[in-house]
Amino acid sequence: MIVGIDIGLKRIGVAVALSSTLVVPSEPILRKNRNQAAGDTLKMLKEKGAKTLVVGLPKGGSCEEEMERRIKHFVGLIGFDGDIIYQDEAFSSSEASEIFSDSRDGRFDSVAAMIILKRYLKIVI
Repeated sequence: MIVGIDIGLKRIGVAVALSSTLVVPSEPILRKNRNQAAGDTLKMLKEKGAKTLVVGLPKGGSCEEEMERRIKHFVGLIGFDGDIIYQDEAFSSSEASEIFSDSRDGRFDSVAAMIILKRYLKIVI
């Protein structure tokens, strides 16, 4: 199973690849603090039987290095022992807003995760 996540400050969007061509958004993880969020993420990955984790990583922009450091630190806290792939998430939120307009709703974050995971699958296939 391949799971994609979009790491945010309030929520972590989650998407699951049901096949190499079908990706669906899943229930987002609410983030109270990073340790709780990392633990909840690991629990979700185990429940879904994930073998690969695809993580959205912003490329470009003035904060690229800082965001990459923070995201990779958080992923390290998860303690996932499968494959970890970092996928460019540029404009995934813009694309998600075309599908789901309420960015305050956690489903929005999972739609962004779905877009990130679809991008990865296009690269792999």
